[in-house]
Amino acid sequence: MDRSEIINLLENCEFFKGLQKDNLEEMANLCTVETYAAGDHIFRQGEGGDRIYIVAQGNVFLERSVDLGIRKGTACIGMLSKGRVFGCWATLLNQKHTLMSSALCRKPTTVLAIKGPDLRKVMLHDNVLGFKILERFCFLLQDRLKGAYEAMEEL
Repeated sequence: MDRSEIINLLENCEFFKGLQKDNLEEMANLCTVETYAAGDHIFRQGEGGDRIYIVAQGNVFLERSVDLGIRKGTACIGMLSKGRVFGCWATLLNQKHTLMSSALCRKPTTVLAIKGPDLRKVMLHDNVLGFKILERFCFLLQDRLKGAYEAMEEL
């Protein structure tokens, strides 16, 4: 992906949509492109994490292994396609975090990866931008929690 494709993806993704052009360019500077084959995990539940990902192409399934005594299984808590965001949000709070789900690619997938500590620095430097990002994070978290609860009800 070239820089203009990265900026275009950021411009249209659920998390950065509507940001000023200079903010999008700053976000693009933080991005690295990663590619995965069908069946690859971007990360696994229980691992440490420090990145936030944006799906550029392909599909990512967020899965959570659940052990409720006699009821065990893996629940799909999200099916993400182009423009959707996922990853380790605790790094925005400057905290280490153990990932609470796995991210599995169901077909060849390309993502943009942003290190949480790098994004945190940008957010602290520009408080208005930082507030916008945290506000969007709250809506995203609300959506993911709803998905997790719905998936657990299916077990």
